[in-house]
Amino acid sequence: MMYGWGGSIGIGGWIAMGLMMLLFWGGLITVAILLMRGNHPGGRGFYGSPNDDSERILNERFARGEIDETEFNARRAALRRQP
Repeated sequence: MMYGWGGSIGIGGWIAMGLMMLLFWGGLITVAILLMRGNHPGGRGFYGSPNDDSERILNERFARGEIDETEFNARRAALRRQP
């Protein structure tokens, strides 16, 4: 029996260890990206505009007929003026 570096692993073992390392780091990077994207619909995470939800609600209210076109345009312009 041989003890030490490479005695019983063989070339197949080194390839398997390399693939496992790639799988580990790939999974870790994937989890980090998914966490940054966020877990809500649309996956905006850190990159989405804070007005996106407001404009979506405004569009829904206009589509339901709760507000008319004049009010819709005025509110949308006001949302887009905010920093």
